[in-house]
Amino acid sequence: MQLPLVTPDWSSKTILIVEDEEIIRYFYDISLKATKANLIFANNGYEGIEKALTNDKIDCVLMDIRMPVTDGYEAMKAIRKEKTDLPIIVQTAYALAYDRKKAYEAGCSEYIAKPVKLDVLFSVLEKYL
Repeated sequence: MQLPLVTPDWSSKTILIVEDEEIIRYFYDISLKATKANLIFANNGYEGIEKALTNDKIDCVLMDIRMPVTDGYEAMKAIRKEKTDLPIIVQTAYALAYDRKKAYEAGCSEYIAKPVKLDVLFSVLEKYL
């Protein structure tokens, strides 16, 4: 895993990561550690909705699509009802054109296909943070 040459300082930023897979949560934790961003984790879409709607310090959401309890599509729709300007970046293994279209219709701001490449992740986060 190679970090960007210049690591951004996101110490004043909070990123909500909605992801049910522990290994992927660990990937984000390790990958974003050098940025000093405050990371909040939710293990499913329902927790993601709850955290996004009750914490006004969240600057950006990284949202998986396939999760238990509530999937990413439904979580985005619920968040969008109250927080229309909160950036939601979908990160998913579903990479077909139909899946991308469905994610944008549900309210995503940006779409990253898994496996996530660090240069793409940092570039997209920089755009929204």
